[in-house]
Amino acid sequence: MATTIQKPRGTQDVLPKQIAIWQYIEQQLRETCTRFNYKEIRTPMFEHIELFKRGVGDTTDIVSKEMYDFFDKGNRHIALRPEGTASTVRAYVENKLYGETDIQKLYYLGPMFRYERAQKGRLRQFNQFGIEALGSFDPMIDAEVVALAMDFYQNLGLANIKLVINTLGDLESRLAHRQALVAHFTPVVEELCQDCQSRLEKNPLRILDCKVDAKHPSMATAPKIIDYLNDESRVYFETVLATLTQMEIPYVVDPTLVRGLDYYNHTAFEIMLDDPNFGAQTTLCGGGRYNGLVEQLGGPATPGIGFGLGIERLILALEQQNVTLPITDQLDVYVMGLGANAKTASAKLLNQVRQAGLSGEMDYQGRGMKAMFKAANRVQAKYAIILGEEELANHVCQVKNLVEATQETIALNDVVAYLQANQ
Repeated sequence: MATTIQKPRGTQDVLPKQIAIWQYIEQQLRETCTRFNYKEIRTPMFEHIELFKRGVGDTTDIVSKEMYDFFDKGNRHIALRPEGTASTVRAYVENKLYGETDIQKLYYLGPMFRYERAQKGRLRQFNQFGIEALGSFDPMIDAEVVALAMDFYQNLGLANIKLVINTLGDLESRLAHRQALVAHFTPVVEELCQDCQSRLEKNPLRILDCKVDAKHPSMATAPKIIDYLNDESRVYFETVLATLTQMEIPYVVDPTLVRGLDYYNHTAFEIMLDDPNFGAQTTLCGGGRYNGLVEQLGGPATPGIGFGLGIERLILALEQQNVTLPITDQLDVYVMGLGANAKTASAKLLNQVRQAGLSGEMDYQGRGMKAMFKAANRVQAKYAIILGEEELANHVCQVKNLVEATQETIALNDVVAYLQANQ
């Protein structure tokens, strides 16, 4: 007996019974983006590794520890994409989308890859949706990006979602904050984890995001960016918050919320599931403004803002809250042919039904009528069409409404029109 081959660790099979949930979520994402005038972009699933070293940051765990990378047959160093922003901005630069008159409002949806400890809601191949708005430094588009995410979650029916927001300020404000962080953590650096010790000089802001040292006393007293904002940064943040208030989107300002990469500035936000029934808060979505990334990837100075959200984590949240999505997995017609000639005629009739835009099925396992009715019920067919040798000779068929338990005799030539009229 051959050895059974199983899927790689950290991946999953999405089976037919589950796929309807995925398709519904994807449909809602696309419809939301259409209402907000965001257009889809599709980029390769693998890129040159330099893109992520520059676009994600080679001091981040994503690049230093979690990247799926390899050398191809041409000895090119390739990486499976770990997130969508860098690839989207690379495509924006390479295809000169910055030459368009209007700002580029883009969204992506697809698989990402990170080598990390596989656990519930965290996979090595996962699916991410994200948007990127490139070409505007208006604080109101920051609010729009947040509004799109909140609109999507609320329309799905999730409860207890919370918007947490902060500002990272402009470059001047960040440099002042950076100096304060270095001065604050230097006396206790030996007490911090090895990662934070290396971060102190390279990127001290990332120390605030460390899970290992989260309870170290120095974290509670660390300098907050909001105390180092210049007037321009303060006004920018106040405008974002005022716009959210006008949109009637509640928020919580959290001065400890940061983004560790140098090109992130001004608005940073996360959307969390804050449900006491499910323990700790779960981050569903994270985003922020990045006004230097396009330049880092070879394009002209271009402001941008976006967010990313994981589909698997979203589905887990929906399951935790017992959210019932309005998914219908129902066939229009189940055709039952009884007898050799009638079965051949049933195949012809089923094809006509499908060409008319209706969904249909028939039996291919030689089952009797009782078993076929059970099959029709399993696929939730609205109608059963019964075609025996006698009906075929008289050019009619029996049409049974399985919902209302009624039955009519309909001419074969008229059955498709009958079904269309009674949808």
